[in-house]
Amino acid sequence: EALARTKAERVVDLGSGAGGPWLRLHAQLNEGGEDGVEVLLTDKYPNLNALRRMQRASGNRIRFNPDPVDATRTPPELSGFRTLFASFHHFRPDEARAILRDAVRRRQGIGVFEMTHRGPVAILLMGLAPFMVLLFTPFVRPFRWSRLLWTYLPPLFPVVALFDGVVSCLRTYSPSELAQLTEEFSGSGYTWEIGEERSGPGPVPVTYLIGYPESESSVEEGRGG
Repeated sequence: EALARTKAERVVDLGSGAGGPWLRLHAQLNEGGEDGVEVLLTDKYPNLNALRRMQRASGNRIRFNPDPVDATRTPPELSGFRTLFASFHHFRPDEARAILRDAVRRRQGIGVFEMTHRGPVAILLMGLAPFMVLLFTPFVRPFRWSRLLWTYLPPLFPVVALFDGVVSCLRTYSPSELAQLTEEFSGSGYTWEIGEERSGPGPVPVTYLIGYPESESSVEEGRGG
């Protein structure tokens, strides 16, 4: 809905890592037509091998920027609706606010989506992370003996996965905290939608923040009222 409201023809994903959910999301966004939304993956420390694999898997419909991109100062030539999946909690409040401020300054839409949650259920579920690493590591491609070594002897990767998961939950912004981050942009002609939405039967909701510039007609109507 936000993409439609902003008439965005491109999504600029920030902090993409290995590509996140975009292989599935891109197919959903472009159902029923050849001409759809372009997706450009970016990262401050781009994982070029992973991003190339994502581009190939998408049939070159998902592309990536090979140069470092700072989410707090996105280059003006990278226009489009900005998204951050499972990465916003990595930024401290001043940095998170700078990301939103940069989008507002450039009059670009932005969507933040967090799959972690600062609650007891989500933290307890992170206890499964080491077992998932132990179970699936042999099937990760490309295969590396070093990955097996640090997974099973000693089990360094499972411990890191547990630590990273718990810390990510503890650092995830709540909806009220996301609302506080947007307070300085009141009166900027932006619509902000903040909340939680369950995705499937899982017990942990997705926390989201979506912001986009209001249309000129809406702004004028608001002033007139």
